[in-house]
Amino acid sequence: MAQIFRAKKAAKPSKQIELNIESMDHQGRGVARHEGKVCFVAGALTGERVRAQVVQAKSKLLEAKMTKVLNTSKERVKPFCPHYQQCGGCSLQHQSVDGQLNEKQHAVEKLFARFANIKHLPWQAPITSMPLHYRRAARLACIYDKQSKSVKLGFRASQSKQIIEIAQCDVLVSPFDRIVNTLNALAQSLSEFRLISHIQLCQADNHNYVLCRHTKPLSASTRETLQNELENCQVLFDDGETPVVYSPMPYYHLGEFGLTLEFKLNNFIQVNQSVNEAMLRQATDWLQLSNDESVLDLFCGVGNFSLVLAKQAKNVIGVEGEAQSVAMAQQNAQTNQISNVQFHCFDLTQSITEAAWFDANLDVLVLDPSRPGALEVLQQLPLTQFTRILYVSCDPVTLARDALVIAQAGFELEKLGLMNMFVHTGHIETMALFKKQCK
Repeated sequence: MAQIFRAKKAAKPSKQIELNIESMDHQGRGVARHEGKVCFVAGALTGERVRAQVVQAKSKLLEAKMTKVLNTSKERVKPFCPHYQQCGGCSLQHQSVDGQLNEKQHAVEKLFARFANIKHLPWQAPITSMPLHYRRAARLACIYDKQSKSVKLGFRASQSKQIIEIAQCDVLVSPFDRIVNTLNALAQSLSEFRLISHIQLCQADNHNYVLCRHTKPLSASTRETLQNELENCQVLFDDGETPVVYSPMPYYHLGEFGLTLEFKLNNFIQVNQSVNEAMLRQATDWLQLSNDESVLDLFCGVGNFSLVLAKQAKNVIGVEGEAQSVAMAQQNAQTNQISNVQFHCFDLTQSITEAAWFDANLDVLVLDPSRPGALEVLQQLPLTQFTRILYVSCDPVTLARDALVIAQAGFELEKLGLMNMFVHTGHIETMALFKKQCK
């Protein structure tokens, strides 16, 4: 029998509800309660009463879109960016910078109480940042729109693959804050621009770099035009197959520590230079290493922490799963003439204690993992051999979860501080120092 398919009726928009915002979560969303359910409201601030429309309903929670602020918080400010609420970037522009820090701290407190059963946190003064022009690296998406026969260039929309075309970005360092206008003009005038899928921007201490990632070869004339028009930048090209040619290699100085670290644009570096330097200063102040202590630095990248700590410690072992980052870390050690540090490429989900580089006499553990955290590492390490653990986190949920494992191994949370690496966003960067308790 033939089946007849009928078009589904469009879903009716949900009714408007009014909510009292009780707090904010670790993603910067307002939290309220409605008919026994927890409701998350993007764009709402603690203490506000708002009108909102439910966009997703689950058994125990709701997600809503704010449509109107009925009672306004004193922390609410006017967003500075014309692309706010479209671009998926700075989602907290509607909140004062001090308000952002306070709410992030409250969010961390709730997570530690929930996951680690630690209710009184030893907060230290936060590491702050300039509110604008702080970001030295970013990636722009490009796509050729067949209907309009033009290239769209910009940032991804919130929770979407859609590209929001932008005219400027005031959190980027100069000249990247206005470079989009030049790139947009090139995108429309160069026919081969449609072959570019992403444009990576990075300001090193020696040059401003623009890396064009393209799916098919670009002609010599297109490459020359891009370089000539982006005159204050060194333009690089990546086809995904041949190595990118750097001349010279990008680097950043850590003047306070007398170090220069080189990197490639596919290596991870901290995008907020001033916060990175303050973070390293705080790490050395908190650890107070002596020259007879040995340090294990896991997730070491290009040596950002390892090389700084090697200047104070007896020796440092840096371990990273990305071979290219390890090679760069080794080169940085050689360039800076630091001989008491060793770097190893190792899959940190494997058995660490069986690795040839592992030493049962290591004194201090430093962790700087990505968002998934360091649970697999912590569960297999003999933590009791360490006197101190410094944990640098980019996700407060996994930090709080991992803090429980560290506490159960006999450590006490001695210091905790926010690092406002990404101002105006919901990202929470935190540094925690754990100290082994004396029996």
